[in-house]
Amino acid sequence: MRVAGSLVVFAAANSILMNGSAQTQTSELNTQTETASLSFMATDDLRLEAISVFGDRTPGSPGSFSAIDGQTIEEISADHPAEVLNTLPGVNIHMNSGQEHLISIRSPVLTGGAGQGSFLILQNGVPTRSPAFGNVNMLFEIHHEVADVIEVVRGPGSAKYGSNAVHGLINIIFPDGDARSSSLRASVSSLGRYKGDAIARKEDGFAALSVQHDNGWRDVTGIDQFKATVSHDFMLGGWNGTAWGSFMNLNQESAGFIEGPEAYKDEDIATSNPNPEAFRDARFAMAAVRLERAIGDVNVEVTPFVRWQDMTFRQHFLPYKGLEENSHEAIGAQGRVSGEAGGGVWRLGGMVDLASGDLVETQAEPFGFFPGDSRFPVGRHYDYTVDTTALALWGEYEFEIIEDVKLLAGLRGETHDYDYTTHTPSGISGRFNVPSDRSDSFELLTPKLGAIWTEAIGNVDLYANYARGERAPQASDLYRLQSQQIAGEAKEETLDSLEIGARGSVLDDRLMFDIAAYTMEKENFFFRDADGLNVTDGKTRHKGIEASFVALISDTVSVSGNISRADHTYAFDNPSSGIASGNKVDTAPDWLGDLAIDWQVTPQLLTSLSVDHTGNYFTDGANAHEYGGHTIASARAAYQLSESFELWLSARNLFDERYADRADFAFGNERYFPGEPLNVTFGIRSNW
Repeated sequence: MRVAGSLVVFAAANSILMNGSAQTQTSELNTQTETASLSFMATDDLRLEAISVFGDRTPGSPGSFSAIDGQTIEEISADHPAEVLNTLPGVNIHMNSGQEHLISIRSPVLTGGAGQGSFLILQNGVPTRSPAFGNVNMLFEIHHEVADVIEVVRGPGSAKYGSNAVHGLINIIFPDGDARSSSLRASVSSLGRYKGDAIARKEDGFAALSVQHDNGWRDVTGIDQFKATVSHDFMLGGWNGTAWGSFMNLNQESAGFIEGPEAYKDEDIATSNPNPEAFRDARFAMAAVRLERAIGDVNVEVTPFVRWQDMTFRQHFLPYKGLEENSHEAIGAQGRVSGEAGGGVWRLGGMVDLASGDLVETQAEPFGFFPGDSRFPVGRHYDYTVDTTALALWGEYEFEIIEDVKLLAGLRGETHDYDYTTHTPSGISGRFNVPSDRSDSFELLTPKLGAIWTEAIGNVDLYANYARGERAPQASDLYRLQSQQIAGEAKEETLDSLEIGARGSVLDDRLMFDIAAYTMEKENFFFRDADGLNVTDGKTRHKGIEASFVALISDTVSVSGNISRADHTYAFDNPSSGIASGNKVDTAPDWLGDLAIDWQVTPQLLTSLSVDHTGNYFTDGANAHEYGGHTIASARAAYQLSESFELWLSARNLFDERYADRADFAFGNERYFPGEPLNVTFGIRSNW
């Protein structure tokens, strides 16, 4: 049975553990990385099943996170990862055009370097990008369709993961060899979207393919995407090993913003594409081998990895519509050792990431706002290579200070070295500033300290957690300068977070919940204002409360949901862009919510109704323009024809609401990416 992404992992996991249900234990090495997830099984009675995965936190660790299990991922059958992730508390991912998107986790929806570097995306615990070469569209590179668990940490990650895990992390965890059965899935949408997923599993691994073709519901917005992942478990000497690799290819025709006050409400305008020349071609590949074994009383793990990406796209969101070509390749390794000492568990780890990235931006046609406007000259704006070295060491110690009260302390140190070379003449040309060859270095230090009181009140745990998130600037922050900037201005961005929370179950485990409150302060916020100008020294404050629950109303009916109330404000003045301290950060809804009712009508028929709410938000830093928010209803039904064959139907935007997936004010215009109209998807699933 579907449990909306409001999946209360902490509450469910603790409830399971406190009531003695079996939790799979992999090895002492993975004790520190096990995450329990919740799975509702569509049988004659509802039951909870705990599964163990490689993740960032354990059910007994302080700090909030959520997870979506493989069965829920399969049932949602998302065409875009936002459809899965936006069911989690504090998560708000804007779908732009096609597979493009912008991410928010306990944050405004961030763009540019902030959007690239504030969120850490991982597959099987390995970052999909090197720290200096993020992308706001990183989620289209991950193979979410075949994940066994998707883990989301809200707020800074643990000491195990450092730079870029500022506002949060998303970890796609692939199945192990004996996870679930092989499967074949296919679907077709009323919007002309066709999709198929095939997963073949054996005891020692799996192979998976996902393909999608989308005609595009807006003009000239076709998409073709291909993903493949393979994994193999093996023994090498005394080492347990898992080797895996993932590949993605995307070719899409992109739609640009529609413009004008509430333009998304006009059907003809909403389906139009003001930028038919826009496109995005992207390729991505990564591979890793995780080796683990016990040496005496110490557990050892080593994970070497390689990654590569290449992308070409038209910057339809900028006035001059430049063409960007970027790529990066990297090799590195993660490692950790763990053991017991002094009555507690210690962990030590490290990371090395050696990468080389390139970026070229060109403008083919003249552009200007007025006669003689020379701010956007024709030709090559940037052409550079950046070689980076990222090194990290971290440690954690977890121990019980009194009965049922544990303390977790961690510290991570990182160094980031950049060696930049320009292949086009340095100097200022119009609005663009090409720096001379240079080297830059950054040092990060991120402490973590948390406490958890198990069964403080019945089956309810209480926790408190302090964490610092910090990131080195993106390569584009440092070397893709504008004329008013000076090389070297961008600094380390730092966010200090404090949260308290409660999670557990009541009413004989029929109601499970997770509630957390947080406050955060960020310094050296690097962003682009409504006039397209870079701001290098911003400060913001963030506070909010998030609550999620799962209620088992009967043996066949469950209600689940989440609600988030957040306040994201500027804490500095920037008169040129109209920003004043205390203003709301733009594209930061005060309210987010999700509610779902699931009904197992018969042993064969499962139905679900869900409602998603996005509150109003300002679209510019001066708080002069606003989007009113929206509420969207969806429904889904699945019918089990046999033990191995299922038909399903999904209807999104049931009442054909006219809304904006993204609202924005820039360059003097109200701009929108309109949300999809009412659409229906029919699919089949076969398992064996």
